[in-house]
Amino acid sequence: MKNMKLQKMTTVGMLSAIAAVLMLFQFPIPPFPAFLQVDFSDIPALIATLTLGPIAGIGVEFFKNVINWFLQGSQTGVPVGQIANFVTGVLFIMPVYFIQRHLKNGRKGLTLGLVAGTATMAVGMSLLNYFVFMPMYNYFLNVPVETGAVLAKSIAVGILPFNIFKGIILAIVVVLLFRVMQKWIENNSKYI
Repeated sequence: MKNMKLQKMTTVGMLSAIAAVLMLFQFPIPPFPAFLQVDFSDIPALIATLTLGPIAGIGVEFFKNVINWFLQGSQTGVPVGQIANFVTGVLFIMPVYFIQRHLKNGRKGLTLGLVAGTATMAVGMSLLNYFVFMPMYNYFLNVPVETGAVLAKSIAVGILPFNIFKGIILAIVVVLLFRVMQKWIENNSKYI
């Protein structure tokens, strides 16, 4: 039992480190605003979630953002971007876990989970950007942020489609990885 716990902690640590490295390779996608960037750091968190459970996946999301904060810092000392990235990742991986676990159907469950994760991430981050993150950027970073209808329009034409596009990119990569790792993921997920 102790050995299994140590193995899980080690796996979470390794996947967090891999995710933190992947997070360094962020890139914007035209025509979306430059501050919206794609990275593949949610994939190790999703692997942790599917093999070790939701707490492990949330742990990877948390630790990769803490590592990123230490590596890249924040302009004000408040990690607004890292907090937003953490929430985005959790909104993406949790539906995948619950649908995959409920359906117990390999690729079909994963695909439906990825669709649900993408939708949850896109809608959730649109609402959270409107009510939480944009006001945080305004307050902590002194960045002038639109309000009301202008902000809602910016979210509808920028953040919402960006997160849908990001979710599609991540889903394609995960499905391709799942083809290679399916047996390993299914064997390791028996322990959660």
